[in-house]
Amino acid sequence: MSRRDTVAGIAAPLPIDNLDTDQIMPKQFLLGIDKSGLARGVLYDLRMDGEGRPRPEFVLNRPQYQGARILVAGANFGCGSSREHAVWGLMQAGIEAVIAPSFGEIFYFNAQNNRLLLVTLDAASVAALAATVGNPDCSNVAIDVQRQRVVAADGAEYAFELPPRQKRMFTEGLDMIGMTLADAGAIAEFERKHRAQSPWMQLDLPVQQAAFAVD
Repeated sequence: MSRRDTVAGIAAPLPIDNLDTDQIMPKQFLLGIDKSGLARGVLYDLRMDGEGRPRPEFVLNRPQYQGARILVAGANFGCGSSREHAVWGLMQAGIEAVIAPSFGEIFYFNAQNNRLLLVTLDAASVAALAATVGNPDCSNVAIDVQRQRVVAADGAEYAFELPPRQKRMFTEGLDMIGMTLADAGAIAEFERKHRAQSPWMQLDLPVQQAAFAVD
């Protein structure tokens, strides 16, 4: 995949704590046998009323936030069940990054594996950023992954931490298997040295089969 160092665009405030994966992607949208068509299920019960009509007050239904690429969310975003469909659906709906004080652990690693950028900021910074993007005229946000900075439309900057492994996975578009394969040369060299230093530990050496008497 092509290298990517930034995510920029409209950010929508979604200050709901403990928004779980069942709410992000309700169970009735998990019936398919592939990843397609999940965008329509994203946050369905928040976006739609009981008759399946859009709720005009919900932020992602408001005209000013159409095409939002970033969510500024509440604490423990993505908690609950391990369904990876929550990540797939958000990405199909155009969401490329989520900024929150904390994330559900399994959701975090599912996102990392699919190139959905998750940015963790302290609660006060998230609240300030949510207040800024709550004004549609100031809703544009840029996330600089290399500098590890979130830059708001009002000029405010927020620093965040991103472990080197996660940064590489996002910028180079690698999943966990891709990360392993990227180090194939180093792995092969380690195996070569290990075989030379400890030949008695190799599983491919001949093994004497024990004979057991059967009464």
